[in-house]
Amino acid sequence: MNLRQLEVFVAVAETESFSKGAENTLLTQSTVSQHIAALEDEMGLKLFDRTGRGALPTTAGKLFLQHAYKVLTELRQLKTAMNRFRGLQEVTLSVGGSNIPAAFIIPSTLPELAARFPGITVSLRHGDSRDILEKLEREEIEVGVVGSRYTIDSCNFFPLGNDRLRLVVSPDHPWGSRDQISLEELCNEPLLLREAGSGSGKVLQEALVAAGIRTDQLSIRARLGSNEAVKQAVVCGLGVSFLSELSVRRELQTGDLHAIDVTGLQVERRFYLVSRSNRELSPAAKAFSHLLQELYGEGSPATKGP
Repeated sequence: MNLRQLEVFVAVAETESFSKGAENTLLTQSTVSQHIAALEDEMGLKLFDRTGRGALPTTAGKLFLQHAYKVLTELRQLKTAMNRFRGLQEVTLSVGGSNIPAAFIIPSTLPELAARFPGITVSLRHGDSRDILEKLEREEIEVGVVGSRYTIDSCNFFPLGNDRLRLVVSPDHPWGSRDQISLEELCNEPLLLREAGSGSGKVLQEALVAAGIRTDQLSIRARLGSNEAVKQAVVCGLGVSFLSELSVRRELQTGDLHAIDVTGLQVERRFYLVSRSNRELSPAAKAFSHLLQELYGEGSPATKGP
């Protein structure tokens, strides 16, 4: 049993739903199920009843929830006391994030950061992955989270969780009722892409090349400056695009977008925590970095989900 499993259990119990619990913890539903199964195996008891209405805590589950609240509260109070003892108080930490980390991963980390280190105030800067690395090199930020790894000697890259780029279309698109298309069909369809410097754009291009597709074989309609701009253009029917599963999770659930698999093409990427290789991190930056690696380190996909 570990802290993350307890947090996942509480999220599922409070929402009475594995899917909502996954959304609240930025994990995939399968990872949430694995955490709950591990707890049930360790306890030797069934903690949830899976019904058509959702996941309802059993009598044992309700008892477990009471104690889980107490354990999490005590642990956070302990960490807060130790952090205050170490002097992590009243400091501002400058952090950078590319589009998806700045919108999802970093904000989801802040409540736990505030609980453990109430004296740390985070100043968040955002941009594409290349922009965040430039900010880091200019020392405008102390650490960053980006969506692709680059060959830069002055930076250290630490792997975090995985993300999948999904091909999405408007539900009114001719592919709106299809589950799969071919690479040939993809090449003939107006495609919306991110601008140069985007981590997701870099990963998509590498995946297409690996699948034998050159950029000049694609029908690129536009290159846009943010995931949100691309998403809205897809919703409006301007074209199709590959977007982070994290960024379109809600639209896929509401039916505003439809995801399609492409035969022979799997686009996955890893997020990275990045810092200067020639600089010692401040205590606040170390605390933030350790928390990110605890919550989203290797083996803990971000969409579980720089």
